[in-house]
Amino acid sequence: MSVCDSTAAQKNTQSKKTLSQNALFGMGNPLLDISAVVDKDFLDKYGLKPNDQILAEEKHKALFDEIVKKSKVEYHAGGSTQNSVKIAQWMIQEPHKVATFFGCIGTDHFGEILKQKAAEAHVDAHYYEQSQEPTGTCAACITGDNRSLVANLAAANCYNKEKHLDVDSNWSLVEKARVYYIAGFFLTVSPESILKVAKHASDNNKIFGLNLSAPFISQFFKEPLMKVMPYVDIIFGNETEAATFAKEQGFETEDIAEIARRVQSLPKVNKNRQRIVVFTQGREDTVATVGDKVKMFPVLDIDQNDIVDTNGAGDAFVGGFLSELVQEKPLEECIRAGHYAANVIIRRVGCTFPEKPDFH
Repeated sequence: MSVCDSTAAQKNTQSKKTLSQNALFGMGNPLLDISAVVDKDFLDKYGLKPNDQILAEEKHKALFDEIVKKSKVEYHAGGSTQNSVKIAQWMIQEPHKVATFFGCIGTDHFGEILKQKAAEAHVDAHYYEQSQEPTGTCAACITGDNRSLVANLAAANCYNKEKHLDVDSNWSLVEKARVYYIAGFFLTVSPESILKVAKHASDNNKIFGLNLSAPFISQFFKEPLMKVMPYVDIIFGNETEAATFAKEQGFETEDIAEIARRVQSLPKVNKNRQRIVVFTQGREDTVATVGDKVKMFPVLDIDQNDIVDTNGAGDAFVGGFLSELVQEKPLEECIRAGHYAANVIIRRVGCTFPEKPDFH
């Protein structure tokens, strides 16, 4: 190891030392991902678009039975927010349990798998466990580079603010954090829980991040989304979600930089922090507001043949971003870490990662 390397290593250890357990808090829908390669006929049969995220309806119930019978089905701990905090923890490595996660599962085999996977990822997961509904699942129907996600929330839908978030021992973990992240998907489950956390962050000048998550959130959950928006310090989304949000808000522009500007200037409670808007665009540049400017950040090059599964790329980007944010690194570094994490994840099936990151 050269002198430079050892100094860098020392510096790295020093910066990590300032990280306390439970500094990063995530709350969302813990789901077991069931992924399989399917064909166009399968998509058509269930009326699915090749690249989409939807909530399961009655007509999709049989899909879950059918997909588990596919030849190469894989199970991975998932759920958007849980993926992101898990990747943030993986990027940080030490100390363990920097990331906390809240969500609802069932008292069943899939629930046990989720608990085990969270423990293996060194995430401090505190699940609200109930026996009314089974643990939620998400079918990832993969065709080529595309993935169509169908979420059967089940237990995830049963998260209860009074019975979990408001409990002193749980709320004290919320108070310990300084960065908060919740995917927009959770707006369909417990908007009151999101508001409580978002207000706490705002009142204490901490950082609250939210993801637009999917077009249907901006379309059909507009009211809870706009109720929480004044408390949002960092908003994430991809190009499709940004365009849908702009359309729903009557922005009358499809220019992504202009949309970022408009989202940044939406009303905000905590005036000490200017809102940061980050829109990813697949292989195109990531768009982010830096102060009063909008800048483009190129993603890492990757050979198309190395892309195994784009499912989880967005979650991974956020996870990488949060891992640097919680260490108070500048925005450019957060984005670089996001690009790195996404680049690693798309080379693998599901939202999985090698033992250690190689990010400098």
